[in-house]
Amino acid sequence: MKFVDEAKIFVESGGGGNGCVSFRREKYVPKGGPDGGDGGNGGSVVLVADSSKNTLIDLKFKPQIRAKRGQHGKGSNKHGRRAEDVFVHLPPGCVISDFDTGEVLVDLDRPGAQWTAAGGGRGGRGNSRFMTNADKAPTYCEEGQPGEQRWLKVELKTLADVGLLGFPSVGKSTLIAAISAARPKIAAYPFTTLSPNLGTVYPEGEHSFVVADIPGIIEGASEGAGLGLRFLRHIERTRLLVHILDLDEHTGRDPLADFDALNAELRAYSEELAQRPQIVVANKIDIPAADEALRELTAALNERGINIFPVSAKDSMGVEALLTAIDARLQEMEREHED
Repeated sequence: MKFVDEAKIFVESGGGGNGCVSFRREKYVPKGGPDGGDGGNGGSVVLVADSSKNTLIDLKFKPQIRAKRGQHGKGSNKHGRRAEDVFVHLPPGCVISDFDTGEVLVDLDRPGAQWTAAGGGRGGRGNSRFMTNADKAPTYCEEGQPGEQRWLKVELKTLADVGLLGFPSVGKSTLIAAISAARPKIAAYPFTTLSPNLGTVYPEGEHSFVVADIPGIIEGASEGAGLGLRFLRHIERTRLLVHILDLDEHTGRDPLADFDALNAELRAYSEELAQRPQIVVANKIDIPAADEALRELTAALNERGINIFPVSAKDSMGVEALLTAIDARLQEMEREHED
């Protein structure tokens, strides 16, 4: 399935049905007495966060969502039927904004969260509602209220405890495949991953956590370069970042320079995001020439007070120790939040 994380949609609720002017035939009652029924309420358009959804592709095929209007009232005090609401199921983590003003209207940040995007119009009252001692035979009723309509922007921001961060081809997909049941596409060329992959990790103990493999981010991403802002926003939802560096000298990359460059992109995008806790991982220690690069990188980061976890995602070397550290940091953050 194609991954779609942004959509423009038009929502329109149904108008209320009109009330009815009607009179029953009854002896000694003026005009038989009013018996016009009320119109039914129009249907609403409701957005629902559904954990079975992981993409907005349905909205690409059906960007206009309309609910039906309520039925009109009838004689004999028969009320019009209320129109059914239309429920639009979205992945949890969707942010809904007014398309014209950009104002954020709601954040569906948990499964089951609901928001009425367009409320149905109220049905009009029939003439039986207006009978008084002074007016025994009202000849008027109410029209139903019109429905609402608006253009909305829907943005999906991945919900996960841990976000795997790194330049393209550093081994993020390989690592998430090694620690969870996720099976992302893996190949030795940039931008193999074109959409976030989610995997649930079950380390030893009672806890589990969700990991997101965020597509490779490059220098200039905060200004839209590469996959740019489209995937930087998926990191916003993660509580902990796992920054993966590549020790393979054949890539021609400098892992320390990559570390600084990517953190600079985070700061350019969001200062709050740049302050998010990180665990630094040096990947591909299975490569014979990686020892010297690991020593240099470890020494440089230790001088900054940063610990490093050497792993080989391909061979699962060091992965267990990494998972233990991730789990411990998440639990620590949970306790800090409770305090």
